[in-house]
Amino acid sequence: MGVYRRPGPRQRPAGGADAARRDTARRSGNPRRAAYDVLAAVQSREAYANLLLPKLLADRGITGRDAALATELAYGTLRGQGTYDAVLAACSDRPLDKLDAPVRLVLRLGAHQLLGTRIGAHAAVATSVDLIKSVAGHGPAGYVNAVLRRVATRDTDAWLEIVAPDSTTDHDGQLAIRYSHPRWIVAAYRDALGDAADDELEAALAAGNARPRVTMATFPGGQPRDQVMPADAEPGRWSPYAFTLDSGNPADLIASGQAAVQDEASQLAAIALAQAPLAGGAVGPERWLDLCAGPGGKTRLLAGLARNTPPANLVAAELHPHRAALVAEALTRASHSRAGQQVVVADGTRPPWPDGVFDRVLVDAPCSGLGALRRRPEARWRKEESDLPALAELQRALLRSALAAVRPGGVVAYVTCSPVPAETRDVVTAVVSAEESIEILDAPAVLADVPDLRSTSPLFAQTWPHRHGTDAIFIALLRRGTQ
Repeated sequence: MGVYRRPGPRQRPAGGADAARRDTARRSGNPRRAAYDVLAAVQSREAYANLLLPKLLADRGITGRDAALATELAYGTLRGQGTYDAVLAACSDRPLDKLDAPVRLVLRLGAHQLLGTRIGAHAAVATSVDLIKSVAGHGPAGYVNAVLRRVATRDTDAWLEIVAPDSTTDHDGQLAIRYSHPRWIVAAYRDALGDAADDELEAALAAGNARPRVTMATFPGGQPRDQVMPADAEPGRWSPYAFTLDSGNPADLIASGQAAVQDEASQLAAIALAQAPLAGGAVGPERWLDLCAGPGGKTRLLAGLARNTPPANLVAAELHPHRAALVAEALTRASHSRAGQQVVVADGTRPPWPDGVFDRVLVDAPCSGLGALRRRPEARWRKEESDLPALAELQRALLRSALAAVRPGGVVAYVTCSPVPAETRDVVTAVVSAEESIEILDAPAVLADVPDLRSTSPLFAQTWPHRHGTDAIFIALLRRGTQ
């Protein structure tokens, strides 16, 4: 196999302007090129695949089977990147990190077609060669062809026997390659599962690679769920507002304000805050605060819950103006009236409101997002273990601010879309140990209809994809003492 060297500047296709237009047309409707462009944007500018891909498909008019193929290639390649890189390294005579980015991305796409789909080997290799020619010229085509032909000589299980460590001597390393997760995430999941790790760790990692159904939430006080759900949808198991779509486009439901995309565990976090028992009575209507509201999913649900009896007023705070605008848009779309709702641009760690004025406060803290790897597979490659201390410092500051904002007897819900102990139990225990008169409520008891919520600390609730079919959401409920 020859060593690939960087080509010179890419030339315009031969044939002048007409040929260039034909080349653009081929790129526009090509599902493999669409998947490549998503991977390139994820890598070069930290784009989110779940936000970029639908827009790109719509802009290029890619629909039906081609859209399904582009989606499978983009998401499947991101999910399987760790496994595919290990296989590609065994098939290449040059380290992957020394390759130009387009070559590395095309090789990953080709490896996914060969090892993760039913696409025939000849088609997978040939289309990958065509793709590298279109994005990097003819120079690397022979190299891509040679590497992928080697990949095609074995199936996934056979390659794992070669490239994954022996589980008896390096079990976490073996799981990291087999399930395509960085080793530190494997260790963090093991810690989060505690005594259940021996039985559940592999299932938890496998669930992070599963393709989730689209989960929607109706609006409390709006049309009943049964009237909103399409005929082929299924109701959620625990949230009275949740339903899932096996197929179809939720855009019409979203545009009408009848429903919004929201994971069922995310819905449970808002419900838990609304149902948690207060101590002492509120003077007049309750006051609720969503401390980190953007982009507005939980805020939207809280706004509906706040209209129940007795009604409550809701303040939604968001640091970034563009995200605060998304919160306001979510609230407006869901309801014709914004009475009792206020969206403010504010830093939750340095809030403009006085202490002790809210009855209920939600802290949906910025986090690693490692609980939503089914929906955002790139998060596993984007985050490093070294990122956690800074995140935890922000999380502790926000939780302290929330506890200061709540009145005596009021409740704070601390929520993260992560099961990692450094962002969950460690944050809560550190803050509570330094505060006076803070009681940790039994969050699983508040959500009593949901099974298997108890984590390594029994008062905290933790959902898992492999247990609940939801994102891995952590929920802690804290109540300020009345004395």
